[in-house]
Amino acid sequence: QVQLVESGGDLVQPGGSLRLSCAASGFTSENYAIGWFRQAPGQEREGVSCISSRDGNIYYADSVKGRFTISRNNAKNTVYLQMNNLKPEDTAVYYCNAKWGLREYWGQGTQVTVSS
Repeated sequence: QVQLVESGGDLVQPGGSLRLSCAASGFTSENYAIGWFRQAPGQEREGVSCISSRDGNIYYADSVKGRFTISRNNAKNTVYLQMNNLKPEDTAVYYCNAKWGLREYWGQGTQVTVSS
């Protein structure tokens, strides 16, 4: 069964840190580009960061550059999103996405809330 499972979301104070994990099962994630997206209430889903499958190219949205770091551990079939200096505007449900050609999978999301 193909699955992407996100974890690591939590309530954190502004300036705090979280590390999200995206664990893949049922397929080899190293063949896929993996992206993190987020969706805040009443807003459209937006891309946060992604990492390519082979050459390691990485993209960050301007809003998270310098604060978020994406990485992948192919041995664990897992991609991470380290989030530092979190801001209230980072509050959203975070989803991971795996894409390879016409194959595309989404996880169920994990809630990140940044509030004092």
